[in-house]
Amino acid sequence: MKLTPSLEKIYSHEQQSALEAQRRAQEIAFAPVVFQVSRLMLKFGILEYLSEHREGATQTEIARHANLSEYAAQVLLEASLSIGTVLVEGDSYTLSKAGWFLLNDDMARANLNFNHDVNYLGLFRLEESLINGKPEGLKVFGPWPTIYEGLSSLPEQVQKSWFGFDHFYSDGAFEAALKIVFDGGRKVGRLLDVGGNTGRWAMRCVAYDKEVRVTVMDLPQQLEMMRKQTAGKPGAERIDGYGCNLLDEHAAFPAAHFDVIWMSQFLDCFSEQEVTGICRRAANVMDNDTRLYIMETFWDRQRFETAAYCLTLTSLYFTAMANGNSKMYHSDDMRRCVETAGLEVEKMADGLGLGHSIMVCKKRNV
Repeated sequence: MKLTPSLEKIYSHEQQSALEAQRRAQEIAFAPVVFQVSRLMLKFGILEYLSEHREGATQTEIARHANLSEYAAQVLLEASLSIGTVLVEGDSYTLSKAGWFLLNDDMARANLNFNHDVNYLGLFRLEESLINGKPEGLKVFGPWPTIYEGLSSLPEQVQKSWFGFDHFYSDGAFEAALKIVFDGGRKVGRLLDVGGNTGRWAMRCVAYDKEVRVTVMDLPQQLEMMRKQTAGKPGAERIDGYGCNLLDEHAAFPAAHFDVIWMSQFLDCFSEQEVTGICRRAANVMDNDTRLYIMETFWDRQRFETAAYCLTLTSLYFTAMANGNSKMYHSDDMRRCVETAGLEVEKMADGLGLGHSIMVCKKRNV
């Protein structure tokens, strides 16, 4: 398995002493408790209160501020000491570095909300999902075969956290991605946005290039959401919709010529077999001038191990909640799917946004 040097250093060699490993095992055993305690330290405003009172605050002061009983404040604070998000000296609690990041790091907040609102209840059925190859955890929300059919019907807070998570990771890479797509020396007159969701990328494209026309290809219910989100906005008249269920292997791509076919955080929603089939259908409508841009957060190409940690664990969302058979891919796995589909990787661009890469593919000459 190919890894970046920073990942290889951590993933190929033991890093912990016996005592550290024993502690890590207990952290794993109590992980659900750690998660809920830390979430409530945020929700009740305790971490924020300690951030504002650097000199420290007593348990009584914290309980009064959070409108909690002394008992409730005590069990949360004592657990947080062990978790490592607060410190204590005498009777005074202060915020630790880990607590500061939990409070202020946008990535941590997006991940926490996503895991609580979208994943937490459904992950109880992860075992069934792994055995059955289906998102058994999704049943906590509805009877859909995948989360995508039910996305527009999920509870409001669940939708908010789902889209917050999705947009947090994609939006930060869009500026660099626009330059790669539009400023690379190729004229982009028509762009097909496959799995365009609410149209955020499409809107960025029509704002960046005043002549480009974008077709968003997605499920019909997703296109309705897209139309509502883009209605009346500048450039929306240059955005079209093409309804399609890409899980249907017979569903063809639009026959019109496109200079660019764009797939952002899309192929991770499908199994390797499905990824190959989708790329093959894309290849069927490509000519020598068309380029397929695949933007993904490949876990093996991350500069920092924390990012790889978040990505490999996010794979289990796909297992239990989304579809039962996809994941955050290693770039070699994606490359193999692309090549099997009759395409070849022309170049790779790494380090976009929070850790995205763009795989630029062209039709293979035969």
